[in-house]
Amino acid sequence: MDAAKSSLLLEPESFDQADLMPMQLIQVTSRGVYNQAHIEGALLVEPQELVCGIQPATGKLATAAQLTRLLNRISYDPSVTYVAYDDEGGGWAGRFLWTLDMLGHHTWGYLNGGLHAWVHAGRPLADSTFSAGPVTAKAVEFQINDAPRARLEEVLSAIDDPDQIIWDARSREEYLGYRSGSQRAGHIPGAVNVDWLLLQDPSRQYRLAEGLGETLETLGISADKRVITHCQTHHRSALAYMVGRLLGLDIRAYDGSWSEWGNHPDTPVSR
Repeated sequence: MDAAKSSLLLEPESFDQADLMPMQLIQVTSRGVYNQAHIEGALLVEPQELVCGIQPATGKLATAAQLTRLLNRISYDPSVTYVAYDDEGGGWAGRFLWTLDMLGHHTWGYLNGGLHAWVHAGRPLADSTFSAGPVTAKAVEFQINDAPRARLEEVLSAIDDPDQIIWDARSREEYLGYRSGSQRAGHIPGAVNVDWLLLQDPSRQYRLAEGLGETLETLGISADKRVITHCQTHHRSALAYMVGRLLGLDIRAYDGSWSEWGNHPDTPVSR
């Protein structure tokens, strides 16, 4: 299956669950936000369920045990189209969708603008609160497909490869080394900085910014390159990854991100 063609950008105004059946909405927020506002039929996935939480690279892919619990809880079905959204412009939704790609599940969609755009469009919200519901007795079986992930050694190799480009989705201050969440500050040599906030448009209820393909291409992040994206913990870069997928780019995510790179004693750093 062509992964790029199976990913969908969906607008709240025209979204109809019946058009995508079998389909499951996934809201990636805290439980508190879900209890305040969620779309009818949406299942809750909390951000901490998607990361390993192990120092120093706490944002790496969740462990097999974590994934088993999560997939079991949401009754994961490989035949279903999962449509994700959040309340922050796509970072956590993108993280869930990257996790699906890591499972080899490429049939998914993103509800553009998430809760902000949904409410602005006048679409209804459910009046229920979170319920874990029944858990299937048999654990869901899955295999990890490593193709959407870049490991530290692969990022090192990409630095001097003209056919690859590294996309740093952190803030400009972090990129320049004025601020860091790790022992070392700066950026991976040769990396291009496009802050994740530039990918979303607050004036359009945090929908994806218009013209992103052209904007990225002017910076060298284009279809003729293999792209690796990262941030501090692969939360912000999950939005970059999702944008790349929606644009049909050959993109991977370095889930170790700067929390691994910046705490490693021997990785090259530019400032």
